[in-house]
Amino acid sequence: MLPNGLRVITERMPGVRSASLGFWVGVGARDEPAPLSGVSHFLEHLLFKGTATRSAHVIAESIDAVGGEMNAFTAKEHTAFYARVPGTSLDLALGVLGDVLTAPALREADVDSERQVILEEIALEEDEPEERVHSLSHEALFPSHALGREVAGTVDTIEAMRRDDIAGFFAQWYRPANIVVAAAGDVEHDAVVDAVAEHFAALEAGARPVRSAPTATVELEARLERPTEQAHVVLGWRAPDAHDPDRHALALLNHVLGGGMSSRLFEKIREERGLAYSVYSYSALYDDAGCLVAYAGTSPAHQAEVRDLMASTIAEVAAEGITDRELEVAKGYVRGALVLGLEDSASRMSRLGGNTLVHGSVMPLDDYLARIDAVTAEAVARVAAAVLATPPTVATIAPRSGRRRG
Repeated sequence: MLPNGLRVITERMPGVRSASLGFWVGVGARDEPAPLSGVSHFLEHLLFKGTATRSAHVIAESIDAVGGEMNAFTAKEHTAFYARVPGTSLDLALGVLGDVLTAPALREADVDSERQVILEEIALEEDEPEERVHSLSHEALFPSHALGREVAGTVDTIEAMRRDDIAGFFAQWYRPANIVVAAAGDVEHDAVVDAVAEHFAALEAGARPVRSAPTATVELEARLERPTEQAHVVLGWRAPDAHDPDRHALALLNHVLGGGMSSRLFEKIREERGLAYSVYSYSALYDDAGCLVAYAGTSPAHQAEVRDLMASTIAEVAAEGITDRELEVAKGYVRGALVLGLEDSASRMSRLGGNTLVHGSVMPLDDYLARIDAVTAEAVARVAAAVLATPPTVATIAPRSGRRRG
């Protein structure tokens, strides 16, 4: 850790010739004032538009010239900027991303041009009902709270946002105490620390966002009528947060419900009845809240039947728990997916950066796997009863009166 609070974490991977580098900033969509909804995502776009010493073309060309890749993403609670390059070009990537994160130009003309790009991105999501129904579900699960807002913001907030609003948000939150730098692959820890210090050591620490937890209130129904070919249905429940010890049991519960091709929802709705092509579940865990959701896309004529099947299948798990075989399969899936996912430097870097940002440290892989192995069927049943026994929020995007176009 640098004296100003910036955290640096690395993992050397012997025999690997690539290096992945990420700057993880602990601010995201939930930390924005309502009038500035979407500002974190706006910044994500703008930071690659140029710095005091590098144009956007120079930034892109320098990474292209070594065969690397560079990108960024914005989430509810963090924003990440990352690059993957040959290990011999790590200094280059550190220089580029260090410059981007400390000296962005934030030019008025770039704000105006990128505003239109983001408005197009918002319009694109509105045209993709399978994506939009999940944001509609979050709005119902976290009403009147920032966790329920869309990461990209709204047309109104993006159109109203000014260059000084964005620059002020950057100055407040893109500070050393709110940043984790993670690197994995062909890296040397001390060299990474020294390179990061060149850019950040002279900056004041700043602070991390202070967050307010959502209330327990949810909205049970949220519906949009669109002339779609399918009805898109999401059932959602509030769930443990990212720090809750029950999050491991929740991960196994999610797999049993809809996490794979052997899951109950997949078997009941797709395999046995052929009522949907896409059916799955997932959990989203935040600093002080979480949710578990299940999705299915089906023909409008089968919407009510699929919704009832989803509800009855999930209610059965809430009432009876899961079988020993389901637990065994779920554990094997979680273990295997994690191990297989950590075979490249980019995934190792993401694990380092994300866990350090959320938990303050990275649990050793063997310790995490041991915690998964220690979860019992009784623990999963307890979590299922606690989470799934309450009425779900139901978010739906479908044609009016369940009829298809034409």
